Amino acid sequence: MKLAELAELCGLEIVLAPDPETEVTGVYTSDLLSDVMAHCQEGSVLVTVQNHKNSIAVCTLVGSPAVVLVHGRPVPDDMLDSATREGVALLRTGDDQFAVSCKLGVALGLVSAANP
Repeated sequence: MKLAELAELCGLEIVLAPDPETEVTGVYTSDLLSDVMAHCQEGSVLVTVQNHKNSIAVCTLVGSPAVVLVHGRPVPDDMLDSATREGVALLRTGDDQFAVSCKLGVALGLVSAANP
């Protein structure tokens, strides 16, 4: 699914989208960057509270096209500069990690929504 479409479906604020047509194939949720380096698959967006430039460096290393910051966390200038330089999208939501991960998983068809 295209990044811009995913953001719209999940109600994510697009802070920076160098290429809104970037294909997203998965989701990885973690606040421990060494865990992300070991397990995040290429094409997966990273859901995290880690709002600093090291998150961008890790995304570049693993081939993640975007960071989704939770709890409405601010985007510091150095993170925005790094994301711009590296071509990594920055998205933001007021949701917590679990809620947005569920939304993303359903939108990407990775999990099915519960029946009421």
